[in-house]
Amino acid sequence: MNVFYNREGVGDTLLVFINDIPRENRTFERKQDAVKIFDAESNELAGYNLFNASKYIAVNGAGPVELTEAIVEDINNGLSQNGFEERLSVDFSPKFVVGHVLSKEKHPNADKLNICKVNIGTEVLQIVCGAPNVEAGQHVVVAKVGAVMPSGMMIKDAELRGVPSSGMICSARELDLPDAPQEKGILVLDENRTPGDNFFQ
Repeated sequence: MNVFYNREGVGDTLLVFINDIPRENRTFERKQDAVKIFDAESNELAGYNLFNASKYIAVNGAGPVELTEAIVEDINNGLSQNGFEERLSVDFSPKFVVGHVLSKEKHPNADKLNICKVNIGTEVLQIVCGAPNVEAGQHVVVAKVGAVMPSGMMIKDAELRGVPSSGMICSARELDLPDAPQEKGILVLDENRTPGDNFFQ
């Protein structure tokens, strides 16, 4: 779940994203200050809009909202007060983690892409990567599915030239790190980093 708030740009509205559903399949149900957005055919939940959000939740700034258990509880209470009884739950595990590249193979359908197996501590992900400097044995930064990049892009499961990919191996520039090099290439970490650790801690 990802939550965004930008009072100047959007108004006093909290945007809650759950699943990416094609625009043409979306429909909605409104109850007072809350709108539920879902797939018209499968009923899969896309998210909610909570209008007059400052009545229900204290949130500052503009852009992604850092979620805590208290904020999620406030969102659930706001939805409940407007007639929606579904309870939202959040995976609070870190979304930017240290990964260890176990293997690298050339993509069969793209000269500049590689298929990497990356250990992130709790599981091994298959990630298609286009960085010229990725190699087996490296410790890298992985943006897991559900992560929101500093650019605002949300990381989703994807298929690149016919090969499934879950997550992204990041460059320093993509992470918006200070003094990030401008040339293309992923950020390679020290070997003493542990797969699965929160990169930002």
